[in-house]
Amino acid sequence: MINEIIRDAEVRMKKSTESLVDNFKKIRTGRAHPSILDSIQVSYYGSPVPIQQVANVMVEDARMLTIVPWEKKMVPEIEKAIMKSDLGINPNTSGDVIRVPMPALTEETRKGYTRQARAEAEGAKVAIRNIRRDANSSFKDALKGKEISEDDDRRGQDLVQKLTDKYVAEVDALLAHKESELMEI
Repeated sequence: MINEIIRDAEVRMKKSTESLVDNFKKIRTGRAHPSILDSIQVSYYGSPVPIQQVANVMVEDARMLTIVPWEKKMVPEIEKAIMKSDLGINPNTSGDVIRVPMPALTEETRKGYTRQARAEAEGAKVAIRNIRRDANSSFKDALKGKEISEDDDRRGQDLVQKLTDKYVAEVDALLAHKESELMEI
């Protein structure tokens, strides 16, 4: 019973940190990286699909992404999808190749993205703490139902707290890494 609750809590906490990593990928740094375009959907025969399913996305140099669509008719669709995204990037098309220059971040945008990253990290910490609360309430319910002893309840709560501390520290490390990425010129 205790192991099941802890295993469930750990799986959910791990998903929270994975979600944070995905959210961090959407925050643009000054460097070109294909994952920046992960959230952009392109209309392909009427249905929205990720850009990676209709084109090759490559890093040309530190500040330039190159997109080569598999079908020539997808060039304007991809271009339109990138323009509509809120990433603040403008594609340049030459023939059937789309180049996406990554503009240098100003100090103001860096600080704005850093605030956004901190908000995402705080959201992940709140999710982890909510998982801890759910696990602890499961222990309390099991204690009331006489399924576990008070010692098991205390031991389970200690283990869940250690898990919480571990994942909160992981979130802090991810945030520190993202902030250093954002602040480097």
